[in-house]
Amino acid sequence: MEARLNLFGTPSAAKFLKAINSAGQVFSDSTLPTTTQELVKLRASQINGCGFCTDMHTKEAAHAGETSVRLHLVAAWREATVFTDAERAALELTEQGTRIADAAGGVTDEAWANAAKHYDEDQLAALVSLIALINAYNRLNVIVQQPAGDYRVGQFG
Repeated sequence: MEARLNLFGTPSAAKFLKAINSAGQVFSDSTLPTTTQELVKLRASQINGCGFCTDMHTKEAAHAGETSVRLHLVAAWREATVFTDAERAALELTEQGTRIADAAGGVTDEAWANAAKHYDEDQLAALVSLIALINAYNRLNVIVQQPAGDYRVGQFG
């Protein structure tokens, strides 16, 4: 399987990717826990059916020390006992923020209030921005049918 379009080989897409990759660097400097960041990226990617990002973030999370049990249970996090209350709040916000078109009104006040109990304002800003960014990456990869399975940890820096 080959992607429909080489996103890195076309000038416009390459410029766009450079810009959003730059934006993604913000999260490494934030106080939003890295574990939470990877769980959020993985869950949004699962919902959006982005095989490339699911592959990437599963491998990156495992490399960072995430357990296979937790990685396997991200898709069923509501029934799993292995996530903290803060992670559960982030996963709920991720799901609602990713499925905006599926729910009138978008993210509920309850989901927002729950996330706000666990994260300060700067962390919430990072979380919301991360959810928006991973959704953008997912859409790019799904539209061009970017193949999954060959990602190598650290491939993009």
